[in-house]
Amino acid sequence: MTDDLGDLQSGTGDSTVAEFATYEDYLDNQVSETDLFYLEDKELARQLVELGYRGSGEPLKREEFEAKKKAAENFRLNKRLATKVLASYGKDLSGYPFLQALAEREEANRSGKLTSIMFIRTFNAKNQEISGYVDYAHRLKTENFEPYFTRARSLVPRTTDMSFYNWETQTCTSNATPNFQVIADNENGLLFKNKRDRKIINVDPKEPKPGDNTTRSQIVTDEHIQVVIYDHLTRRKT
Repeated sequence: MTDDLGDLQSGTGDSTVAEFATYEDYLDNQVSETDLFYLEDKELARQLVELGYRGSGEPLKREEFEAKKKAAENFRLNKRLATKVLASYGKDLSGYPFLQALAEREEANRSGKLTSIMFIRTFNAKNQEISGYVDYAHRLKTENFEPYFTRARSLVPRTTDMSFYNWETQTCTSNATPNFQVIADNENGLLFKNKRDRKIINVDPKEPKPGDNTTRSQIVTDEHIQVVIYDHLTRRKT
């Protein structure tokens, strides 16, 4: 089983069994016409291959063949799933640190292992400075991120995000999401409460720690004026 995991982790699958539909097909591939001529029995020829008396190299046992066949199929399905589900899959994001950071977090946010809050300070289409806190997992579920990862569109805060502020018009909004509650009237500044584990995320940059199970990452990039990502590791109650 270790070999099967190695095949999957290396990203190759196992091509030695993928071409054969059944174990019998695998054995038949190692039986020559000369073998059949002298033995006059296909089943006997298969048994000799299985025992190692015919064919090249050490043959796989039936259990080994089935295990490798299953591992190869799982690899194929996982690859198809990654291609279908992850918007960042296969995209060249070199030179775009913010998009790279989002790609690294995409699978974990889609699966619920992680809930990331993005603080983005940037300019809108009218060249007005805007900033906001964005629930990455929620955005992934409610819109197509393909245009962002292909750079056809720029990911910016919206009035419908957890927090939004337009520095020119002074428009200010806040909204709860399925993952976070917004606590805007706290004396310590803006806070977010994770709805799954009820942990508080403090986004005050002066605070040494943003909260339990939460890390803060400053993303150095030319894509926006400022980007900070708060990653909250969600832990279900047992």
